[in-house]
This record gives sequence, C-alpha cells and structure tokens, in this order.
Amino acid sequence: MLWNKINITKPNGEVVEAVAPVIISASRSTDIPAFYAKWFINRIKKSYIVWYNPFNQQPLYVSFKNCKVIVFWTKNPKPIIPYLKELDSIGMHYYFQYTLNDYEKEAFEPNLPTLEKRINTFKELSHLIGKEKVIWRFDPIILTEKLSPREVLKRIWNIGNQLKDYTDKLVFSFIDIKPYRKVQRNIVKESPLFSRENMKYAEPTLEQMQEIAEGLMKMKEQWENEGWKISIASCAEEIDLDKYHIFHNRCIDGELIKKIFAEDKELIYFLNYGKLSETNILFTNEFNQTTLSAKKLKDKGQRKACGCMISKDIGMYNTCRHLCIYCYANTSKETVLKI
Repeated sequence: MLWNKINITKPNGEVVEAVAPVIISASRSTDIPAFYAKWFINRIKKSYIVWYNPFNQQPLYVSFKNCKVIVFWTKNPKPIIPYLKELDSIGMHYYFQYTLNDYEKEAFEPNLPTLEKRINTFKELSHLIGKEKVIWRFDPIILTEKLSPREVLKRIWNIGNQLKDYTDKLVFSFIDIKPYRKVQRNIVKESPLFSRENMKYAEPTLEQMQEIAEGLMKMKEQWENEGWKISIASCAEEIDLDKYHIFHNRCIDGELIKKIFAEDKELIYFLNYGKLSETNILFTNEFNQTTLSAKKLKDKGQRKACGCMISKDIGMYNTCRHLCIYCYANTSKETVLKI
C-alpha cells in the first residue's frame, strides 16, 4: 500500500510533492522525544518534514496533513512531555514505545538518565496519558559472562515491580549481532566486556531464550496473582514462544490503535479498509464493507518476523546521542558526535 501524495508549498514558494501517511513512526532510527522534541513540534506546526533516504540520501517530503497517529520510540520521553498538550490541541493521537532497560553496571547505554529517573518518567508519562498508551520495552536482551539469563530476569523483575499498573504490556527482543557489522565493531570498540572472540555470546542460545521465556511466564503469573494484568510479547523474533504465553508483537499495532482511539471514525475506517474515506462516514454504510486483515496492512519494509502495520518512519541514522553500544542506526560514536 502506498501513501497518498499531495503537493505542499515550501517557504520559498516552491511546490513539491509529498507523501501523506496516516501513521508516522518517530522513530526506530533515532530518539526524537529525547533529543528532537522541540524540532518535532515545530515541524508539526509547519505541516511537513524533509526525510533523507539513508541509502541514497535522496530527500522525501513527508506531510502531516493526513496523519492520525504518531508512534513514539524512546528511552527518555521526558523532553517531549511538555509538548504533548500541543498534540492534544490539534487532535493528534499518539502512544509510546518506551525502552526501559537496566544495563547501568555494564554501561551499554552510556548517555541515559539513571534507571531511577527513567522509572519515574515512565510513571509520570503513564499518569498523564494513560497506561494503555505507554508500552514497556526491555529491548534488547544482551548476555555477557556475568550477565546471565537469571540476572537479566532479576533486573526485569525489579523494574516490573516498580511499574505495576503503569502499563499493560512488556515487549522484549534478543540482541542481533550477526546481521550488523557495525554492531559487531561498536560493541567490541566501546565495551571492555566484549572482544571479537566472545561477542557472539551476547546473543542468547535457543536454550537461553527458552530459559528467559519461562522466567517471564512465571513473572507474569506472579504479577497477575497480585492483580496486575500484563501481556508479554516478543519483537521481531522468529522463535515460537506460545507455550510460555508469549506472543509475537505488533509495535505499530492496528488493533491497539482501534482500541485506544476508537472514537476517531475516520482513523478506524483507514484501519479497516486501508484508505481514508472520501465521504462522510458518519452518514454512510461504508462500515459494512469487508475489512482488511492485519496481514494486508503489514509493513513490508521491516524484517520478516516484524508484525508492524505500515507506517512512515521519519528518523535519521547517526543522530541518536544515547550512544548505546548495540545500536544498528549509528555507524559509530564519532559519526554521531560530529553532528
């Protein structure tokens, strides 16, 4: 499915063609809420952005005219919280994929606020916009000689006990090193815990994945016994963990969007039929049409195991200053610091 295209007029009077997506991802490639919140809100006011293709550097104009939903990906949403009321004022829907890991001892995420501050920000955001709109990610799961599956589970348990009733879902993934040469290079260069010989052990084995999944299932059972209803899902993982009551996630999730923004009939129409209605749907029988399946709305630009529906990502590589050693979107620390 291709997004609608419209013409926009630049400040110099030049008219250019722009894509006009209904769902915008902000962003898998960089942390817009943490580092570019003011820029983002200013571009919302200007009604478009210019995005550059990371492979050929060709510009693409992206209009906010048809945008109904923004999915924020972040490890520190604190800077964007003061601006959310501006999105509310124009009727823009949004929810957050909030990555909240605990790798403080290992220094895998060197430029983040302390874990305590990030947990407090999670609670603040959840209280402000609703727990169903703040999804907790422990992503990715990384192992070292001392960071065993048991230790990772202990850290997830610790965070989860502080997030009770502040979210409805935990999403996790296992680190992928083999597909990304720059990840291989950076974790060896930036962390004393890894060498070219032992970096392969950062990726959990099948047995370790199953151990972690079993531990997460037991956590879920305990939390539910205490009254916290939370679902657990894996992100872009091919392994089948259904027997642990862990299912494949859709981070850009049409069903979640339908649930939390059900009052927006035009948005629901798009999610059902893959297009914006050309008529006033409040006074037609268009909802009687056959709806599209999630498979037909799947984002084909993502990995095979990714369940996300189509969206337009507006982030740029080599712009995230968290400088996480496992980041696939940064070529190197030096590249980012030049910007």
